Amino acid sequence: MYSLSDFDFDLPPERIAQHPLPDRSASRLLQLDGDQITDRHFADIIDQLQPGDLLVMNNTRVLKARFFGVKETGGQVEVLVERVLDNRTVLAQVRASKSPKPGNRIRLADAFDVTTGERAGEFFTLHFEGDVFELIEAHGRLPLPPYIEHNADEFDEQRYQTVYSKEPGAVAAPTAGLHFDQPLLDRLAEKGIKLAYVTLHVGAGTFQPVRVEDLSAHKMHSEWYTIPAATVDAVRAAKAAGRDVVAVGTTSLRALESASQSGELKAGSDDTALFITPGYTFKTVTRLITNFHLPKSTLMMLVSAFAGYDEIRKAYQHAIANEYRFFSYGDAMLLTTRSR
Repeated sequence: MYSLSDFDFDLPPERIAQHPLPDRSASRLLQLDGDQITDRHFADIIDQLQPGDLLVMNNTRVLKARFFGVKETGGQVEVLVERVLDNRTVLAQVRASKSPKPGNRIRLADAFDVTTGERAGEFFTLHFEGDVFELIEAHGRLPLPPYIEHNADEFDEQRYQTVYSKEPGAVAAPTAGLHFDQPLLDRLAEKGIKLAYVTLHVGAGTFQPVRVEDLSAHKMHSEWYTIPAATVDAVRAAKAAGRDVVAVGTTSLRALESASQSGELKAGSDDTALFITPGYTFKTVTRLITNFHLPKSTLMMLVSAFAGYDEIRKAYQHAIANEYRFFSYGDAMLLTTRSR
């Protein structure tokens, strides 16, 4: 039985990528298949996939979800939108010297007011006076991860989105998809590799470390996803042909596996709090493209479940020793499930 400390590791700060590379597909790719580690370039991914393989991508789009504002009393406030509930209401983290009460008004970005509603756990309900998406896009700031030490600029606003992002709602990017540019997607299609999409709106909880040593006591953050019927059909076709279902990112994997809990992938939308740890049996995904993850994170546990605990430990040691770039703007891995 694994505990939290089993997923810790020492990462030199200089290994954390602070900026994206000029070219999306110029990243490095560490391929892990069993205990075999191979160093590649990300563009080599095309040679590791076969005609008929299916890439499943998360088409969520990152909101400009961070705001600075002031309360009616003049107190400073920082707001991070966590989830859009409808076109006038959001759940948000609110940082202030004193928590606002229901009915309080907050001026955001010196542009518009919101009214606080009831608390929902760690979040506040905020009511907007106009269309949520329009106001967020016009006045918000892109919320880069906490380990990136610069404020988002115009380059980040382009590069912290996948080229296929479509459905607004995330507060963090599905970062494995950041390595794909349109020429690479075109080459994959020319080879006969299929593409399908899911939507999972990544929440800020993705960056939160697990804080309890006993993993069974951890409360997983919840995220909303949808699986289109066309994606279900594409997965069934790939499996029937004996081809791989390749999740592009842990968010795509969580959406697919969450919708497969009955044993068969089903179309539809739902919230997921699926917590994948070693011992989990994968029902749909056979290969995974992913970045390198934070110590003690649920995502370290997920990739350890997928590719093997000892194998992941060795791969991360190799990546650190060979100066791979880590986290959201870093390099990628191609993993094969142990149960394949």
